[in-house]
Amino acid sequence: MARIRYTRTDTPTLGVSVFCCIGDRIRLSRYNGSIRGRTDVGYVVDVKFEPPNELLSSLHAYICKKSYKKIDLTESWAEQTRGRLTASLAGLLDQTEADGDWKTTHLLVQLCPNKAAPEDFAAWLDGLTTGDLYDLIAEYGNQFPENMGHYRSKTLSIFSGWHQQYFQHTDPAILDALRREEHNRTKELPHEDQTESFIDETTNGLVFHPMPGLERIILIPSYHFQPINRVFHYGKMTVCYYSARIDLSGEDFLSAHDYRMIRSLGEKSRLKILRYLHQGPRSFIEIVRHLELSKGITHDHISKLRSAGLIRAHFAGETLTVYSLRPGALELMQKKLLEYIGQD
Repeated sequence: MARIRYTRTDTPTLGVSVFCCIGDRIRLSRYNGSIRGRTDVGYVVDVKFEPPNELLSSLHAYICKKSYKKIDLTESWAEQTRGRLTASLAGLLDQTEADGDWKTTHLLVQLCPNKAAPEDFAAWLDGLTTGDLYDLIAEYGNQFPENMGHYRSKTLSIFSGWHQQYFQHTDPAILDALRREEHNRTKELPHEDQTESFIDETTNGLVFHPMPGLERIILIPSYHFQPINRVFHYGKMTVCYYSARIDLSGEDFLSAHDYRMIRSLGEKSRLKILRYLHQGPRSFIEIVRHLELSKGITHDHISKLRSAGLIRAHFAGETLTVYSLRPGALELMQKKLLEYIGQD
């Protein structure tokens, strides 16, 4: 684990109405905070990875059915995986959604003091009383499972069952690649004045604006849910599962991410978005009005550009506020394409 501190000062306050994607839902939010400028709030940035993190990412990839066609795993992955599960676990997962309880599970994995293996987290959770869980969660917010005892029992069943029936049988190369990603990013940790560019490069285009009470941001590399990033905010801590852009195909071709960058420009509307963002950061609703398209179609175009790393998504907590252009990504795309074409 590596750590740096990021501090900004003197932020003007402004309000922006935007749409942000939380799980599979889009909601309208009112943001009162910084888009440009500085604040007196500082936060610590950690780059971390443990196997239970990727177990959660694989579970997330399975239960988020709306994302099956958006992630890099083959469309048959979920069906093939379901065939390996017992009827009881498959039924339990059918009743599980990326909701508030799911967000709480991600928090508890972060709070577990020893999680070198999935079994460690399960043993730790099994040893906690409902009172212990309330005390732990209360430090990071005021949203709790409706029935803590039932939540604890269900989480243990899902976590242990998924590990035994799926996760422990995954390709060891996945965890090895994620550990290398953590190690390499740790070596790249910059001084304070370069922190924003470090987060941008690591997450492929995320910007986390300082906000009152935010003390810590944890960046966790993820494989199963590539190329989508997931952001969870817990009062004083924000956790970001970012796409590590790992390609294990071994093909003599562009990596999945590099190919995605090129394909993302195959729509006229996406080029219009890039040109519009060249003028400065814009909210979702501003982009909708500029394109004169439906919100759903606009959201799809933006998602493709985000996954390709061609635009930045600015966050206050887990609320997506505005988008901006990443000019360096266009230059990188040209470099990757020329390197591929020039190969012998």
